[in-house]
Amino acid sequence: MQTHTPPRRTIRLTRRGRIALIATGAFVAATVVAVPLLSTDEAEGPGPLVIPEGWRAGQVYKAVDKALALPAGTTKKFMDTARLGLPEDANGNPEGYLFPATYPIDEKSTPASLLSYMVNTANEKFSGGTVTAGAERNAMNVYQTVTVASMVQAEADTKADMGKVARVIYNRLARGMPLQMDSTINYALNRTTLRTSESDTKLNSPYNTYQRMGLPPTPIANPGEAAMRAAVSPEQGDWLYFVMVKPGDTRFTADYEQHKKNVAEFNRHRRSASASR
Repeated sequence: MQTHTPPRRTIRLTRRGRIALIATGAFVAATVVAVPLLSTDEAEGPGPLVIPEGWRAGQVYKAVDKALALPAGTTKKFMDTARLGLPEDANGNPEGYLFPATYPIDEKSTPASLLSYMVNTANEKFSGGTVTAGAERNAMNVYQTVTVASMVQAEADTKADMGKVARVIYNRLARGMPLQMDSTINYALNRTTLRTSESDTKLNSPYNTYQRMGLPPTPIANPGEAAMRAAVSPEQGDWLYFVMVKPGDTRFTADYEQHKKNVAEFNRHRRSASASR
C-alpha cells in the first residue's frame, strides 16, 4: 500500500537503520556492531589478512600496507595504475569488490596479488545465476545490486534485519522517494560518524541521498554474502521506514504515524540510557 511521503526535511533514514526527526533537532548515535568474518577455502597459511564485512576500500588499503609491512599509502598509490578485472560499471573503482574474507599471505604476496584475489573472489560470488536473476527481478544490474548490498551492510543492525532493510530501499526507489541514508553521507565525508546533523544532509555530493534521488554512484563499502543475499532476495513487505528502538529491536513500518511513535520510543530509550551514565 502506498503511503503519503512526509516532507523531506521531516525525517531522515540514518546509519544502522536509525530514524530521527530533523524537525525536533534529534541526533542519533551510531553503534559499532561486530560482524562475523567470512573465510575462503585457502585461508590457512602464514600471516592471514582479515578483511571484515563492511570495510571501505581505504581501510582495506591500509590493512594491506600493514600486513605487507609497506610504507603507508603504497597500496592506494598502486590502485592508480591497477587493472584488477573489475566490472565495466565500476570505472576502475574497486569499492564493493574487495570481498570480505581471510586471505593468506606469504613472501610472494604483493598489493597487486592481494587486491586481485579479493576482486576475483567478489566476481565469483557475484556472477552466479542466482545473483544475476535476482538483480533482474529487482530491475537492477549486478553492480547496482552490489551498491544496494553495501547500504544494507551499513544500515542493518543485525543479519536478521538485512532482508527488510533491502526491501525498504527498493520500496522507496519504486515510489520515487529519496533514500535519505546517513551511511551514504558518511561515505562522502570519509567518516564513521556518531552523529549526522541537518547541515550534513545539505552536503553537495552525489552520495547525498537526501538531496539526490536514486542510488549513490558506487557502493559505499564492501558487502559480505549475507548483505548480498538480502539485496538479491529482499523480504516481502510494504515497509518505508525503520528505526532501531534499541539493540536487537528494529521496527519496520509503512505507516508514517506509527513510525513517529517508534521514533519517540527510541528517543525515550536514548534519554534513559544517557541519564543512567
